[in-house]
Parts: sequence; structure tokens; C-alpha cells
Amino acid sequence: MRTCLECSEKLVGREDKKFCSDGCRNAYNNKINKDSNNYMRNVNNKLRKNYRILSELNVEGKSKATRDKMINKGFDFDFFTNILQTKTGNTYYFLYDQGYRSLDNDYYMLVKKEI
Repeated sequence: MRTCLECSEKLVGREDKKFCSDGCRNAYNNKINKDSNNYMRNVNNKLRKNYRILSELNVEGKSKATRDKMINKGFDFDFFTNILQTKTGNTYYFLYDQGYRSLDNDYYMLVKKEI
């Protein structure tokens, strides 16, 4: 006898069915996909916020912004997803497809990777 992975009710229907309803499927997936602790949740929130700020400042796909402007919007330079070192020696910090690199006079070049 097969039972629902969420509520353990008996399953009726298709042989590969795992849940008795959409509600149980959603509840089960929400449980397994939630951030496991506060630290992880906080880091993910900072990454999302940084991404939103870069997307807002870089509508055209390539632009400039001052450090003050980024910080005033709540940008945290300690949180990014990866670093790209170019052949010319420039270092880009990325949040998924949105990136930035330091220029002179506290300016930053904002770029977007083509996916």
C-alpha cells in the first residue's frame, strides 16, 4: 500500500503518485526546500538584496554607480556568488548574472552576463 509522503494517507490513482493532493505536495516541497537555519536564510536574503540593487542600478546591461549610491540602497560588498578574473587583470564580483568591478574615485562598473 502506497501512502502520501506528507500526510501518510492512502494513495489512489497512478502508480507513480507520491502525494494525495496539491496541498500536501506544496507543504512537503516547502519543508524540504526551506533554509535549514537562520545563518543560511540571512546570507540568502543578503544575496537577493544585492542582486535586486544591481538589477535596479544596471537596467541597460552596462553602467556606472558610485559606492555611496550602492551603500545607501543597502548593498553589502561582502556578499557575492562568484569572482571572475579577466585576462587583463580586472576582477569582477558577481551575484549570479549581475556583476561589478571597482573603478577609480569610488565608482563601480556594473555589468550583466549574457546567459
